[in-house]
Amino acid sequence: MTYQTTYPYTGKTLKTFPNNSDTEVSQTLSLAHTLYQKWRTQPISTRKAQLLKVAAALRKHRDELAKTITYDMGKLFCESQGEVDLCAMIAEYYANHGEEMLQPVDLPMPAGQGTAHYIKQATGIIMAVEPWNFPLYQIVRVFAPNFMVGNPMILKDASICPASAQAFDALVKEAGAPAGAFTNLFISYEQVARIIADPRVSGVCLTGSMRGGAAVAAEAGKNLKQSTMELGGNDAFIILDDADWELVKKVAPRARIDNAGQVCTSSKRFIVMADKYDDFVTMLKKQFTQLKMGDPMNPETTLAPLSSKEAQTKLQQQVDTAIDHGATCITGGHIVKGDGFFFEPTILTGITPDNPIFDQEMFGPVATIYKVDSEEAAIKLANNSSYGLGGTIFSSDPDHAERVAAQIETGMSFINSSWSSLPAIPFGGVKNSGYGRELSILGLDAFVNKHLIYTPENSATNN
Repeated sequence: MTYQTTYPYTGKTLKTFPNNSDTEVSQTLSLAHTLYQKWRTQPISTRKAQLLKVAAALRKHRDELAKTITYDMGKLFCESQGEVDLCAMIAEYYANHGEEMLQPVDLPMPAGQGTAHYIKQATGIIMAVEPWNFPLYQIVRVFAPNFMVGNPMILKDASICPASAQAFDALVKEAGAPAGAFTNLFISYEQVARIIADPRVSGVCLTGSMRGGAAVAAEAGKNLKQSTMELGGNDAFIILDDADWELVKKVAPRARIDNAGQVCTSSKRFIVMADKYDDFVTMLKKQFTQLKMGDPMNPETTLAPLSSKEAQTKLQQQVDTAIDHGATCITGGHIVKGDGFFFEPTILTGITPDNPIFDQEMFGPVATIYKVDSEEAAIKLANNSSYGLGGTIFSSDPDHAERVAAQIETGMSFINSSWSSLPAIPFGGVKNSGYGRELSILGLDAFVNKHLIYTPENSATNN
C-alpha cells in the first residue's frame, strides 16, 4: 500500500511516505503496552494536563494543520480550519470532563441484597482504522477519550492523507504525551490483521466503507476483540408540510455540499411534500449553479474538489448508472475536465426503488430529490434504506419534528439543522451504517471494562 499526498486541486503528487516494517510494528506494540500497564497504576487526573496540552498545540498550529489537511484531501481551507477547531474542542472536552465520566457508577440493589457498583477501567491498546474525509477529526474523536481512559492508540490512516496523520503524531509528541500514547503507522491491511490478533490489543474501531468494515470486524470477531464501526450513510432530509421554508432554503444546500459532499452524515436524499417539490428543485438548482469551484485555499471558492481521481471516477459511474436506469439529471452530472478532481454539483430526481443507486451512498456533490404525498410516505421512504446513520427533520413545530424523528430507523436525528458534530453528543448509526458510538460519554465508554464490585449484605457472616 502506497501512502502519498496527491493534491486534489492540481492532481500533483507532493510527497510519498515509507511504509513501516514488521519490526517497527512490534516495537510500537511493546511501547504502547508498557504505557498501558503504567497508566493502570496512575490516577486519571495525571492525563488531564497532558490532553489539555494537546488541545493547546492544536490551536497553536491551527493554520499549519489546516493547510496539511487541504493538501491531503482537498477540502476548503476554511473547512480545514474548522476541523482543527473541533479537534481542539474534543480534546478539551474529554480533558475537562473525562475524570468525572470515569467515576464509579452505583447500581440500585433491592433491600437485603448488599451493595454493588462498577468501576471503569482501561482495557489495553486500541487499533484505529480511519478514513480520509476528516483527516484529524476522525483521529481525535477516538484518541481523546481513550487517552483519558488509559488506552494507548495505534492508527492506520487512509493512504491518501498520510501527512495529516503524521502531523498529529508529531503534535502529540510535541505536547509532551508519553511515548506510546499515540502512534501513526503506515502499514498494510495484513499488518492491521496481525495487530488485531495481538493479545495486547483490546479493541478495534473503524470509520469507512461497508466492505472495509466487514473485513476489519471479521478480524476483530475472530480474535474476540471489542469493536465499533461507522460505515457511511444515505441520510434523509425530510421537509414536513409545516417547515419554515426560509430556513430550509438556508440550510439545505450546505447540508449536501459541505466538504464537497464527502460527509457520512451529509443529507443525500431530500424528501419533499408534493406541493413544495417544484419550488425545492428550483431553489436547489439555483444554489448549486451558483457554487464556485476553484482553489480550496482561496476564500472565494465554495466547492472543493473530490479527494482523489478514484473518487471522481466512482461518482461518475454512479451518476451514469442512476441516469441509465431512469433518473433525471436536473443539473450537473459530469466530471470537470482538468488537472483537479472536480465534479459538477448535481441534482438527480426520479430515482425509483429498482434503480441500483437507490440504496447506494454517493460521496460527492450529488443531491437526490424525492416527491411524497404524505408524512407517512416520507417516513416510509426514509426508512427504505440499508443505511441508518443520521437524518434531518424540518418542521416549525419541534414536537412534531421529534415525533417524526422517533419513527426513523437511524442513529442520529437533527431537527431544523444540518448534520452536526459536537464533543458532547454521540456519533454512530444502525443497520449497515455500523454499530457503537463515538464522542460524548458513550464514546468514552466504548472500550472500558465496566468492572463490577459487589458486596453481599452481611458478607462477613456468609463466609
